[in-house]
Amino acid sequence: MYNYRIVTQVTRKPKPMTGFLRTVMIVFAVILLLMGIVLSQGFMLPGFLLVVLYYIYSIFSQKDYEYILEDNHLTIDVILGKRYRRSAHDLDMEALEVLAPNWHDAVAKYRKDGGSVRLTKYDYTSYDEDTPFYTMIVTENREKIKILLDLSDEMIKMIQRRYPDRVFLT
Repeated sequence: MYNYRIVTQVTRKPKPMTGFLRTVMIVFAVILLLMGIVLSQGFMLPGFLLVVLYYIYSIFSQKDYEYILEDNHLTIDVILGKRYRRSAHDLDMEALEVLAPNWHDAVAKYRKDGGSVRLTKYDYTSYDEDTPFYTMIVTENREKIKILLDLSDEMIKMIQRRYPDRVFLT
């Protein structure tokens, strides 16, 4: 019927102490390496291990998400450290049950505090207070799951055009 491809990229906001922790790791690595050069080579191994730990932390502390809506499929990819990409979900939109803002009554029974239905939750939002996020209830691999997303207006309108009885915006 329609051929379209909409791509949205969301960057997760870093946690408050991330920058401070990175700075402390660099300072201690430099101090240990200098102590290894000047005093004893026994300080070199902890220095190099701290450098490796910094590298691993820099990869896993920064997450980006990419949503690709193509025809009937929504693909959610997780990008770690702007280098490593893995596909988290490949969803058939025909299995969509509900798409609504988090505060909407259509998803009230799936909320953590006041809801009666417990589902596996996946959070792919930016944690930005100014960006509204949406709750999607969909079936994947014969299991109903709850996904939190920061969808663009274009993507929401396209999903609403395809599935008007399953998308609740007001």
